[in-house]
Amino acid sequence: MGVTHIPVLREEVADNLASNTGRLFIDATVGGGGHSSFILTRYPDLNLLGLDVDEGNLKTAEARLREFGGRVTLIRGNFRNLKAILQQAGISSFDGILFDLGLSTYQLTGARGFSFHDESFLDMRMDGREALTAYDVVNKYNYEALKRVILEFGEEYRAGRIAKVITEERKKKPITTAKELAEIVGKAKKRTGKIHPATKTFQAIRIEVNEELNSLRSGLADAIDMARPKGRIGVISFHSLEDRIVKEMFRGSASLSIVTKKPIRPGREEVLSNPNARSAKLRVAEKK
Repeated sequence: MGVTHIPVLREEVADNLASNTGRLFIDATVGGGGHSSFILTRYPDLNLLGLDVDEGNLKTAEARLREFGGRVTLIRGNFRNLKAILQQAGISSFDGILFDLGLSTYQLTGARGFSFHDESFLDMRMDGREALTAYDVVNKYNYEALKRVILEFGEEYRAGRIAKVITEERKKKPITTAKELAEIVGKAKKRTGKIHPATKTFQAIRIEVNEELNSLRSGLADAIDMARPKGRIGVISFHSLEDRIVKEMFRGSASLSIVTKKPIRPGREEVLSNPNARSAKLRVAEKK
């Protein structure tokens, strides 16, 4: 594969979530295996179970983590079902877990509608086995439903205008690619600064397609329940909706102690070398 995903906050994840005394680490979003590879190298006595719903990500991770042999188990599954997946694998508890909620480079370059420039089918599914696609949301949701998605999941102040332009354009012909959608959103919201005007709309549609926020709530609840005493739970979020859920669930759990009073952010050097890291926030809690 011609692209390499750079894991965000790699050192900070290893320092705060894994240790020499741990036995089992869960990478709930293994992606291309970047965080996992770093953790397994640093802590040679640690075993790791990696989850991902994306079949392509798992194949990439399998190749990258092959050198660690029997220390690694990879399972295709959604972390919303974390407890059921772990129990089926014979696991009742763990020492550390990471949820990295960002898109991988492989997804952004994989011709599935995640990128503004993608001219392939408007898909946005992380799990290709699911039925709902971005095409369905963009072309079949009525104006009110589309506005709700863009406003609620994108926190987009031009949601009404964007939904109106989308519904008008799709009357002429179906909107079939991400590039088309990005150009249409650009008619409703002009670019200001470096951020693409369709950023929040794409985020919103992706969240709707993959049920990301409900999945986060479910997976995090399972993680809090299953972590061993002194076990660490970490989440890397990339927008305020995710971060708000993590903060509230950490603070609202009587069985957790907050490790990061303020979220850990990437340093200037990391942002310069990997601009995708700029909005990342890592929050960590420990099981009492």
